Amino acid sequence: MTEQLDDWVSRLADEVVAEAKRRETPVVCASGISPSGPIHLGNLREVMVPHLVRDEIRRRGIEAEHIISWDDFDRFRKVPNVEGVDESWAEHIGKPLTSVPPPAGSPHESWAAHYRSELEGALAELGVDYRGISQTEMYLAGAYTEQILFAMGHRTDIDKVLDQYRTLARAAQQKEQPQQGELSEDDALAAAEAAEGSGAASEDDGSGAGDYYPYKPYCTVCGTDFTTVTDYDDATTELTYTCRCGHTERVVLRDFRRGKLVWKVDWPMRWAYERVVFEPSGVDHQSPGSSFAVGLELAPLFGWDRPLGPMYAFVGIRGMAKMSSSKGGVPTPAQALRYLEPSVLRWLYARKRPNQAFDVALDAEIQRTYDEWDGLARKVATGKAQAGDVAVLARARTTAAGELPQTPVPLAYRTIASVVDITTGDDDQTLRILSALDPEQRVTGLDVLRPRLDRASQWVAEQVPAEDRTIVREQPDREALQRLSAEERRSLDLLLDGDGAELGAIDADWSIDGLTHQVYGVPKVMQGKSADFRPDRKADPETAAALGQAQREFFRLLYQLLIGRDAGPRLPTLLLAIGPERLRALLAA
Repeated sequence: MTEQLDDWVSRLADEVVAEAKRRETPVVCASGISPSGPIHLGNLREVMVPHLVRDEIRRRGIEAEHIISWDDFDRFRKVPNVEGVDESWAEHIGKPLTSVPPPAGSPHESWAAHYRSELEGALAELGVDYRGISQTEMYLAGAYTEQILFAMGHRTDIDKVLDQYRTLARAAQQKEQPQQGELSEDDALAAAEAAEGSGAASEDDGSGAGDYYPYKPYCTVCGTDFTTVTDYDDATTELTYTCRCGHTERVVLRDFRRGKLVWKVDWPMRWAYERVVFEPSGVDHQSPGSSFAVGLELAPLFGWDRPLGPMYAFVGIRGMAKMSSSKGGVPTPAQALRYLEPSVLRWLYARKRPNQAFDVALDAEIQRTYDEWDGLARKVATGKAQAGDVAVLARARTTAAGELPQTPVPLAYRTIASVVDITTGDDDQTLRILSALDPEQRVTGLDVLRPRLDRASQWVAEQVPAEDRTIVREQPDREALQRLSAEERRSLDLLLDGDGAELGAIDADWSIDGLTHQVYGVPKVMQGKSADFRPDRKADPETAAALGQAQREFFRLLYQLLIGRDAGPRLPTLLLAIGPERLRALLAA
């Protein structure tokens, strides 16, 4: 970049650089992801906020690192409703995620590897560069041994800090929450997923009926963490635990690897270990008594200050209810990238400040998303954009490492989707229609429409219900044609052959502009107006309303005669796909 971008990312980057300078440490931005199930689009904000900030810092020529901690040593808490999993997985509850078998049919060795791999592929497409850290590998390698022994030696101090917040946490849980009935079905499902978080936010903090211990062993017999520490010797580091399965064991903690610190102690310990300067988190971690608040006092015990960490807001998903019921899971970044180009998905996360909620549309509203994206690109290209618009487009299309793939000829997504729908994906027919859309920028091959064409094709195939697909009649609906009123017949004749004055024959200008003029001109001429008439909605609302009603009735008539429905793709695009000869055959008396 030749000049610094100006938006919320830049302002956060300023704060992070200043904080790193104050601490006299390199810039480390962090994310934490638990591969406990499908890693959905809400979780993606945990990655995108640090990525964008770190990327801005790198654009300035300053070294900065983004680490993603894969919390794969977390416990398997419950059996989710996902494909390839049944209730037999309940026997693995309480085991580390890396010790749980993957869903049936997965090529991966564990539950954690299965869900981690899917997100890793999506992050590569999105241009997110990071260093991944497996917490299973760290704990099993003994990387945190000294920190674990320190926490156990200072367990009384830790317990005193946690006890201050336990009352606050209980009070926060009792506050009235929005009722599910107040939300749309999509938002209710997405809110439930957001509330789940990684599961770590609601994990117990090690307190119990007996002495406090901030460490939880995994049983060496059954492999679960249904264990209770009953004794610990600070001098020898010998620890005794009992398990629900009946096993009791005394181990030397300095050498024991099958266990981990409880989450509220583990997180601040890792801030210190990795020297993290910036790490945002969701509301589940920032409510009173939750881990980010507690970390303010626990991090200094490990020799570090809590990082800068704004709270990020809810990400809603349009179309989530339908996808949850049909696919048995929630939409993930990998699934969204089947329908959205990487730059567009990046843009959705870059354009909103972390504390602003937003929706990712995977239903029909995806077309509006693309309209806004294309509008932004045009505004920036013509020099009419504000500084924030320029910044967000640059962050969506590029990273400090280079440019993401772009569609060379970005025809409207809704147009491409309509044509793919009408042609059922036939490449020759798709090219024939799309090449006729803009005579001045004629499309001579489908490659210039990729990757957008591929995304729109997948969206039509996977997200448009069969009953909503466009199927043009093979034969004219003769009964309907015979029932036409004289006025309806005249409107069809006007469409096909014109009137010799306002409208010519439809074949004369078989282009998207010519068909648009013809389709919208017929109701105007039928109302005694010019084909180019534009009503003044403020000065003459009655005329405007009457014309609008006439257009709707005419369009409904055409849709019924052509595809047997009251609505469908934009009529000019539909007519272009049908062709002049077939159109005449379907509409002629």
